[in-house]
Amino acid sequence: MPWSTSFDEPIPLPNRRKLLTLQEAADYIMKLPEDAQHEAHWQTAIETLINAAETGGGWMMFARIAMLRALNADGRCG
Repeated sequence: MPWSTSFDEPIPLPNRRKLLTLQEAADYIMKLPEDAQHEAHWQTAIETLINAAETGGGWMMFARIAMLRALNADGRCG
């Protein structure tokens, strides 16, 4: 699947923005401080985003869930 593939439901952020695609989610993670990017919950999110981009299918749902869990772990979820 291309990185431009949209999630079934957008991922809400605290600033009222929403992550709509795999690429937007990946870009969000890459803008985090480097030490945050290396935390386990963000590493899981990155891995599932890559799997979704490479294989699609059910990985899209797992990628969305991993992003929501990582955002919640950091207290960033909208």
